[in-house]
Amino acid sequence: MGVDMLIILFLIISLLSTDTLYANTAYDPESIWQDGYCVQSTARTPAADSKSIEAKLEGEWHSLDLVDFPPEFWQWNRFRRTEYLDVFRQMMSSGKRQTPRLAGPHNGIVASWGLARKDSFFKLNNAVKGSGFLPKAEKLAEITQLLESKMDSDMLTKLNVLDSLYQNAEDIFSPNQIVSLELYSEPGYNTQTFINQMYNPACVTVYLDIPSFKIKQIARLLHPLDPNLNAYEKAVVRYVNLIHSFFHGDFPRDYIAVIYYNIEIYDNSPGLEDARGTKISP
Repeated sequence: MGVDMLIILFLIISLLSTDTLYANTAYDPESIWQDGYCVQSTARTPAADSKSIEAKLEGEWHSLDLVDFPPEFWQWNRFRRTEYLDVFRQMMSSGKRQTPRLAGPHNGIVASWGLARKDSFFKLNNAVKGSGFLPKAEKLAEITQLLESKMDSDMLTKLNVLDSLYQNAEDIFSPNQIVSLELYSEPGYNTQTFINQMYNPACVTVYLDIPSFKIKQIARLLHPLDPNLNAYEKAVVRYVNLIHSFFHGDFPRDYIAVIYYNIEIYDNSPGLEDARGTKISP
């Protein structure tokens, strides 16, 4: 092969790589929204007892094994969440306002990649997402009923309910899923995270704290108005919106629920020889 041909091939590869990393083509909102709701076609909700999830990545479907949270993740998560509840108890008893920690397990920093919005050159995105545990399938109805029964209780009672759930987290919650809400995307406006996860469900969540964890995940988006949701998916949407309102108060509508399925887990803690981004999942 001559030098000129090698140069041409190099230029073609460079152009293709640029188009992959950045945006020459923006997303089409009409391909996402129909009749007021969206349907993610790049991931499938696995059966409740499944240990894998099917997702479409770079044009091909894959079956990816799920991995469970390690003991140190449960311990850290429980400690920080109960610490957060204690701050609110102290504020209620003292009447003095305190600023809760923004670092910790509630605020996951989610990196995603998919298609660029019309206002950006980049497909890459990073956003802080409020997140929490999802009850195991066999516990979902029970915990939902508990929250519904305490929805009109005073804040101290609600804090105690949440505390009791966290103290028994391993027994109550799924060992390989985190949930969140997509609060802002709707017909006419879409966040970059939403666009990316609709087209490419692979993402990464990292937590700002010490210890720190990084989880590579598949995001499954469920719109509350989607008539094709099965009974389990509807129950998940109900729960995620309910737990959000349980602490923050009523909202005018239900929002898109996002289930983050664990595929790989890393210890991202700085300074420790057995951490610093070391993979700790099987």
